[in-house]
Amino acid sequence: MAAVSVEVVADPGPAPEVDRLLLVPVLLLAAIGVVMVASASLPIAEARGVGSFHFLVRHLGYLALGAALAAIAVRHSLSSLERFGSPALLAAFAMLPLVFVPGLGHEVNGAARWIRIGPLQMQVVEPVKLLLIVFLAAYLARHQQALQTRFLAALLPLLVASILAAMLLLQPDFGSAVLIAAIAGGMLWLGGARVRFLIAPALLALPVLAWAALSEGYRLRRLTSFLDPWSDPFRDGFQLTQALIAVGRGEWLGVGLGASVQKLYYLPEAHNDFMVAVFAEEFGLLGLAVLIGLFSLLVGRSFVLAMRLHAAGRGFAAHLMFGIALWIGLQALVSIGVNLGVLPTKGLTLPLISSGGSSLVVTLIAVGLLLAGSREAAAAAAGMPTEAKR
Repeated sequence: MAAVSVEVVADPGPAPEVDRLLLVPVLLLAAIGVVMVASASLPIAEARGVGSFHFLVRHLGYLALGAALAAIAVRHSLSSLERFGSPALLAAFAMLPLVFVPGLGHEVNGAARWIRIGPLQMQVVEPVKLLLIVFLAAYLARHQQALQTRFLAALLPLLVASILAAMLLLQPDFGSAVLIAAIAGGMLWLGGARVRFLIAPALLALPVLAWAALSEGYRLRRLTSFLDPWSDPFRDGFQLTQALIAVGRGEWLGVGLGASVQKLYYLPEAHNDFMVAVFAEEFGLLGLAVLIGLFSLLVGRSFVLAMRLHAAGRGFAAHLMFGIALWIGLQALVSIGVNLGVLPTKGLTLPLISSGGSSLVVTLIAVGLLLAGSREAAAAAAGMPTEAKR
C-alpha cells in the first residue's frame, strides 16, 4: 500500500488588529472635534438663523460618513492601491478645473474652491491632496534607486506638485498650494531623494511663491499683519487679535467648556479656521498641550509604523503612510500656528476637529488607510501574509 504524504499547513492565526497607539489619538481627536463644534458653532448658528444645532448635526453626519468609509479602507491592503497611482494623478488634474465650470463651481468670499452637486458641496482640494499622495507613493516605490542617483527622477514629481499648486493659486488657495508643495518635498526626502536634488527646485520655486504672495494685496496684508496685528486691530489684524485675546483668556486651565466669550461673534469662523483659539480659551494652555500631544502621537506613531513597513520591503505602503502623516501633521501645525500668531492667516482647518464636510470625510478616509497600514506593519512583524480584499 503506497504511503500517503500529508503536509500540515500552520494556521496563520487571526488577522492583526489595528495599532492602538494610532487608534486612540484618532478617536480622542474626533471626540474633541464633536465637543468643540457643539461649543463653538451654537452662537454662529443662532446668528444665521439656521437652528442652534445645525453645524453640529452637519458635522456628525459627515463624521458618520467618513467613519464608514474609513472602516472600508481599513479592510483593504494598501498595496492594492499601488496600481491606481497614475489614475489618481489624472483624477487630481481633472478635479481642480471643475471649480471654474459654470453651474458646477461655487464661489465663496471671492474664492472659487468648491463644487456643488445638488445639496452637496465639496472643496476639491481635499481629495486632491490624498490623490497626489497615492501617486507619489506609487512613484517612489517604483523609482527608489533612481531617486538617489538621478536628478530627473526627483524633478518629475516636483513638477507635478508645482502644476497642481499653480492650479490652486488660480482659485486662489495659497495655503493649500504651499501645503501640497511641502508634502511632495517631504515625501521625496523621506523616499531617499538626495537633498541637493531638492534644493535647486526649491530655490527656483521661492521667487514664484514670493510673487504669488505679493501680487495680491490681501495676501501681502496677511503676511505683514501677523507680525504686528495690534497696529490695525479692527481691520487687517482683526482675526489674529481676537484669536490672541481668546488664547490669553484661557490662561493655564481655561475658562471652562462653553464659556468662551470670543466665539460670541468676535472670532470669524470660530467653528472652522479658529477652532484652536476657542479650544485654548476654554481649556487653557494645559488643554492646548494635550491637543498638540495627540497630534504628535498620531503623526509620530504613523512614522514609526511606516518605517517598519519600509524595512519589511513594502515600499508603497510605507510611502503612503509617510505622506498621510506629513499631510495631517503639517496641516495641524499650520492651523495651530495661525491661531497662535506665529504664522500668517491661512484658511486651513484643523484635521479631525474643525467643522467641515469634504475636509473631515477625506481626512477620515486617510486615517482609515493609516490604520490599514498599521495592520500590515503588525503582519509584517509577525511574518504573516496580509489579509486584504483586492
